[in-house]
Amino acid sequence: MSEAERDAGNRRIKAVILCIVAVSPPLIALQFGPSPIELLAALAGGTALGLLVVWYLGRLGKEFTGGSRRSGRRR
Repeated sequence: MSEAERDAGNRRIKAVILCIVAVSPPLIALQFGPSPIELLAALAGGTALGLLVVWYLGRLGKEFTGGSRRSGRRR
């Protein structure tokens, strides 16, 4: 797998995680009959939380890989 393919896959994973976390609060809020402003607030809060989660997971992933790109060698 090339670096470009790996980077594209990582971007897709980050986008999916962001979407799942961002959409969850508005879906939960729908159970309580929110106003449109409340739905937008839930979406904004979910998006902020999603960005934080993606940032944290990216940082955590760098700790496991040593913070640098892997070399082309395999063990």
